[in-house]
Amino acid sequence: MPTQNVMAVCNFDMQFIFACAGWEGTAHDTRVFLSVLRNENLNFPKPPSGKYYLVDAGYPQMRGYLGPYKGERYHLPDFRRGSQPTGYKEVFNHVHSSLRSVIERTFGVWKKRWKILRDMPNYPFNKQVKIVIATMTLHNYIRRHAQRDRHFDASNDILSEEIGEDIDVQQEHSLHDNGTQEMEALRNRIATSLMNASN
Repeated sequence: MPTQNVMAVCNFDMQFIFACAGWEGTAHDTRVFLSVLRNENLNFPKPPSGKYYLVDAGYPQMRGYLGPYKGERYHLPDFRRGSQPTGYKEVFNHVHSSLRSVIERTFGVWKKRWKILRDMPNYPFNKQVKIVIATMTLHNYIRRHAQRDRHFDASNDILSEEIGEDIDVQQEHSLHDNGTQEMEALRNRIATSLMNASN
């Protein structure tokens, strides 16, 4: 039975705001991402003007999508085991990883809640895709309407420890061209301001 590659966007309230399921697990993240961007029928919520999505290193650096510096420490456990971040690239990566970790926690809560995702029955693949999307929809409903939820409560304890201040950088952009240099310049400006703030 093939595994699925799911591309998702979530907000800082641990709700999925977009999901695309149904790609075979061997499909590269960049291939899925670019396909979603090109398919207008999917209604992908592109970042509004002046905003951007935080993406992992597997995604291309392009206008509206801000990734970490490659070749530098990135994951939070790497910083916990070693020394504090040094240099503007590591400082940036540490903050980027802290903010982006909400997607990891969202997926963790979602998978923990729905046992069917860990051991999917031998349904036809299109039915498995529907189960994935249905459980994400139910996840969002519970997140919005449940008074208390033990899965989210446990994750929020981690959230309060890891997430610092949200960084809001106004940057005019258009999504019609790549914008790699523009996003690299933005990343450098943010990294420099973080470095200056920590001194």
